[in-house]
Amino acid sequence: MALRYLLPGQMQFMQQHGFDVLMISANGPELNDVVQNEQCRHIIVPMTRKITPWQDLKCLWQLIRIFKKEKPDIVHSHTPKAGLLGMLAAKLSGVKVRIHTVAGMPLMVEKGFKLRLLSFIEKLTYWAAKEVWPNSQSLYNYITEHRFTSTQKLRIIAKGSTNGINTQRFNTAALQPGIIEAVKQSMQYDAANTYLLCIGRLVKDKGIVELVHVFTQLQPHNPLLKLVLVGDFESDLDPLPDDVLQQINQHTAIIHIKWTQQVEYFMHLAQYFIFPSHREGFPNVLLQAGAMQLPIICSRIAGNVDIVTHQQTGLIFDTANEAQMQEQIEFALTHPGEMKQMAVTLQQTVQQDYQREHIWQTIWTTYQSLL
Repeated sequence: MALRYLLPGQMQFMQQHGFDVLMISANGPELNDVVQNEQCRHIIVPMTRKITPWQDLKCLWQLIRIFKKEKPDIVHSHTPKAGLLGMLAAKLSGVKVRIHTVAGMPLMVEKGFKLRLLSFIEKLTYWAAKEVWPNSQSLYNYITEHRFTSTQKLRIIAKGSTNGINTQRFNTAALQPGIIEAVKQSMQYDAANTYLLCIGRLVKDKGIVELVHVFTQLQPHNPLLKLVLVGDFESDLDPLPDDVLQQINQHTAIIHIKWTQQVEYFMHLAQYFIFPSHREGFPNVLLQAGAMQLPIICSRIAGNVDIVTHQQTGLIFDTANEAQMQEQIEFALTHPGEMKQMAVTLQQTVQQDYQREHIWQTIWTTYQSLL
């Protein structure tokens, strides 16, 4: 999933610019698409997203064997588990250039023993890495404030982001009329309605509980207001409470769409984008909404605040604060002209600073300097 959704195009770019790229990840339904799109070799290592010590040790040993055989000049890891195992295996295998990109930290929403455990794992990953690349200034600040590693190891690529944004795809001029009509049918679109769009995993970490609570309070006073949730539930990792699931499934003004690759079409049809997540690194979905000139209302967390400036390029509310979320949504609904102007300003910033080719070129240049 990380290769398919977080890094599309980056591996192929490096392959076309002189590197022999080997991709490593767990198996999954996205694998064939990844190999076909990137045109790079791929090896399956069955890493898990959970804490699974025995499986993790087996994967660590498998990675060491791969690195000993392949003798890579660079190992670059993404996601917490791949970072821990990849950086340790690379260090033990004698790989000189070891880079870990931090695109979000699960520990930011944990407490007690799990927080201490995840903090130790994070520090261990950074110890094994030669360079640590937080993908936003906020994450950089968090890492330094909590002393996870020395500032000498830290580097932000360009102005942030892991992969940049494909502004040719996230562009109203690129939309196909036939797909627009199909998406309209899937959400029973009515031009008289106002659509509040949220895209992402439907889990507590993404702020879905508060969003549903706020929406069900607002909607009776705004009968033409609809909430569109695009994403899948994750009952095994971070399940939603039963009452929230019931609201999503039964409320006539809440439209649930399973995960789709056509998110830009939903952004084109919606009036506002709501993103109440509790933790992020540098969320691509906000860059995508920005590129589509869709007005944004989001939580005040690392990553979000690096993209959106309150009342300049969008609206921000304190994380998990339902009263503030409701206040900002109500402001947006009553000030559509101001919201549109904020969206225009953000679109200009995205086009100027976050083109994916610029991010790739900066990474390529950094690789060269490290070699």
